[in-house]
Amino acid sequence: MNISSVFSGAPQEVRPAAEQCVYDLLEQLKIPFDRVDHDPADTMEDCVAISRILGVDICKNLVLTPRNRSAFYLLCLPGDKHFATKDFSRQIGSSRLSFASGEDMEQLLGVQPGSASILGLMNDPEHRVTLALDRQVIAHEFFGCHPCRNTSSLRLRTADVLDVFLRHTGHVPVLVDL
Repeated sequence: MNISSVFSGAPQEVRPAAEQCVYDLLEQLKIPFDRVDHDPADTMEDCVAISRILGVDICKNLVLTPRNRSAFYLLCLPGDKHFATKDFSRQIGSSRLSFASGEDMEQLLGVQPGSASILGLMNDPEHRVTLALDRQVIAHEFFGCHPCRNTSSLRLRTADVLDVFLRHTGHVPVLVDL
């Protein structure tokens, strides 16, 4: 996998709309970040090398829904943590969950499969998606994620994500222990 060196802030060239909107919002909110560009990171294995270079673990982001699609959840957990649907379902009081469709991800968060990110919540003004954060993720000083496209990755201060970004979107996270 090709990975750039670490850059501070947004790229000079305009990026595809989904990604550019993230950079524009982070600038508006005055949230600093470091960034690397890379080949598409389609798996968590791809993110391991990215994490080493960026100096932060890239979160595993799952978009989940019950069979009847009555609710949607964006779950952020450490990339190396095993995910058991029944454990998460039990903690949030939901029936068994499965992965949301690519169409749902695009409609709710403005992302394609493989590019889910907490930053996609900027595209959910109706709060149709409930954010669930594994406590381990927020215990770290820095937070790693894609800017709504899996060809770049960002390192942001966790405090900025929680106190500035989420305050802006109005999403209140549910904390879970998986």
